[in-house]
Amino acid sequence: MTESMTNMTNYVEFLLMGFPDGQVFQTLCATLFLLIYMAALMGNILIIILTTIDQHLQSPMYFFLKNLSLIDICYISVTVPKSIMNSVINIHSISFLGCVLQVFCFVFLTGTEFALLLVMSYDRYAAICLPLHYETIMNRTACVQMVAITWLSGCFYGSLHAAGTFSVHFCGPNIIHQFFCDIPSLLTLACSGEQILEYVIPSDQGRFKSFSTCVPHLTVVALFLSSGYFAYLGPTSNSAASLNLLMSVFYSLLPPSLNPVIYGLRNRDMKVALYSILGDKMTQTF
Repeated sequence: MTESMTNMTNYVEFLLMGFPDGQVFQTLCATLFLLIYMAALMGNILIIILTTIDQHLQSPMYFFLKNLSLIDICYISVTVPKSIMNSVINIHSISFLGCVLQVFCFVFLTGTEFALLLVMSYDRYAAICLPLHYETIMNRTACVQMVAITWLSGCFYGSLHAAGTFSVHFCGPNIIHQFFCDIPSLLTLACSGEQILEYVIPSDQGRFKSFSTCVPHLTVVALFLSSGYFAYLGPTSNSAASLNLLMSVFYSLLPPSLNPVIYGLRNRDMKVALYSILGDKMTQTF
């Protein structure tokens, strides 16, 4: 038995030490995260409401958009509230089970969002290139099935990554240099000489292919993939910890915040529906 395996630790909890010490700095980060979180929640909830109550927003595109907003609400809620609470009360611990659950949910929702973006790209491809067959191809049954497959594939993917990550033995301090339990940071705690299953799992980037003809769509995908690529496949040394932290902020906070603007609130039909609701409210008020 090697010395590293002898020093193997059975962790009860992890310490999320992503941000430097200092209550003022942590309060500033918590305030910024709270503002981003509230903006993401309000934007995505607004899209869900509009695409549910407005009869003009019942096409497949808006059905997918509603699901994307639901995913984004769950996605950002997996990491940000816990980080805000830790900064406010200055307690940075997360239980082992909580860390496992956070890894599973984060990867599950990430995989689901990637799959749904692919479905949305195919929807736009069918609408633009196959307009005469669009209603047949994207009928309600097909749309529901595609969304169900995205959720199921994300669940499978999350289970696979969580199992791969926590199949290793951990050694040394239980400190994670992140504001949430992310896989690269956890794997740096693995005992030396461990055969890490997670490293041989194919990455999302290798199988993701976009059919999109929309530049804003590509912007979100590029942001998501590039920041995630660097965090998961980039250098794992301690010197890169600060840059990894910055990248994790990009791929965990920005997509849920920008998606409502890029996909929904810029859309003319969505604006009409919003103005219609606001107009009715103002009329009732006066």
